[in-house]
Amino acid sequence: MTNKQITSTQNALIKQIVLLKEKSRERKKSGLFIIEGIREMELAIAGNYQIETILFYPELFSETQVREVVQETVNLIEINKDVYQKIAYRETTEGVVAIARNKTNSIENLVFRNENPLILIAEAPEKPGNIGAILRTADAANVDAVIIANPKTDLYNPNIIRSSVGCVFTNQIATGSTQQIIDFLEDNDINIYAAILQESVAYHTQDFTKATAIVVGTEATGLSQEWRDHATQNIIIPMQGAIDSMNVSVAAGILIFEAKRQRNFK
Repeated sequence: MTNKQITSTQNALIKQIVLLKEKSRERKKSGLFIIEGIREMELAIAGNYQIETILFYPELFSETQVREVVQETVNLIEINKDVYQKIAYRETTEGVVAIARNKTNSIENLVFRNENPLILIAEAPEKPGNIGAILRTADAANVDAVIIANPKTDLYNPNIIRSSVGCVFTNQIATGSTQQIIDFLEDNDINIYAAILQESVAYHTQDFTKATAIVVGTEATGLSQEWRDHATQNIIIPMQGAIDSMNVSVAAGILIFEAKRQRNFK
């Protein structure tokens, strides 16, 4: 590691970090994104993400602590309070910010560790908080993959990293168009269970022990017609109140953990 110092908020690297923090276009163009916090950084390293630069504010996080977390060679930069406040997204990030390189998240790169994989698919989720909650659910259930269809928000949005508590790094994630994903599932003989009100049966009546993809949509628009046309079975969570929908991350949790129950939580 090479130890440098930055004390000016007008430094070119600091300006780039601010852009990476705020602009999806900059993250996509550069292939880089920002990680804040020790736990998130450790999860990214464990998930084989390439950390290129670490900036630390020594009054909150020392160089020795950084070296304990990061074994590989990265650029290590000491910053002062003004610079740290300029680039920190949260107030409590323990004094460390990393620049990391993203992954392609291509559906062709998915590798399943189980013969009968369990996949969670979310179509067109927009709110980073919902995406983060879905990723936390997927991590808790140890699903084989999470696929985002027609993504509206890039995966490395700081709000997604924060709301997922770093689970964006612990899950195997892919993105693609709805049709690409359907083709992939059908080519790999994976059953499709679409959470749709119409022409549906109660979710707990279905067998999720075979290769299974559970597909959820947004509360506002639900799932597109393509899923209804290609689903092995449309499923519904029976509800007893006045409304007919629930938060997408809650619905995903109910459906995924029923599949895990059937699989004896394997």
